[in-house]
Amino acid sequence: RQMCIRDRYQRRVHGDYYYTKGGNMPKNYVNCHKTWNAPKRPYERERLSQELKYVGLYGLKNKKEVWRVQYMLAKIRKAARELLILPENDPRRLFEGEALVNRMMRLGVLKEEEKRLDYVLGLTVPQFLERRLATKVFKARTAKSPHEARVMIYQRHIRVGKQNVNIPSFMVRVENENQVELRSESSLTGAKSGRTKKMKLKGKTKAEQKKEEVPEGDQEQIITPY
Repeated sequence: RQMCIRDRYQRRVHGDYYYTKGGNMPKNYVNCHKTWNAPKRPYERERLSQELKYVGLYGLKNKKEVWRVQYMLAKIRKAARELLILPENDPRRLFEGEALVNRMMRLGVLKEEEKRLDYVLGLTVPQFLERRLATKVFKARTAKSPHEARVMIYQRHIRVGKQNVNIPSFMVRVENENQVELRSESSLTGAKSGRTKKMKLKGKTKAEQKKEEVPEGDQEQIITPY
């Protein structure tokens, strides 16, 4: 029975070519690369307190979001280190180094006077967490707390320019920094009622209709015992 189940699964995934013509099993092109690394030492007091501080300060969902930023920062630093080993006149260092620095400047983690590869090695986790959309919504005082900003983004109340964004970890570029605002169709702007308000209004109208249908004498008889 187990062999039959396995054969059916492999036929569905790889097709009948493997079984009819005796070909080798094809390569599996699945894009499932890692996005975060868990710490090797899970019970370090200083690291645990620092991660907990980031979660509360920036309204993160869990510590995996901190590890994701650390993993991204480690890849950026590794690329910068490999380029710094090369000679200054090397074409690869000139081309890729300038592209890396420009990318960091577009994200807003590097300033105009820090346009060098050496400054890429000095980037920190808070610099990237400050560029998150949830942090920008809170800093703009659209929300009362970072956690409320996260919920507002999930509920599609925020847009960046003409794009509606529902991802709190969206990295806001420098050119879009002043375009973070509430959607014009959002219920928070008063343009239209939200789902809860619509249900309450619907319940009120039904209650008013019932009162109109009941005669006045019957209403008095119902009210008098109370």
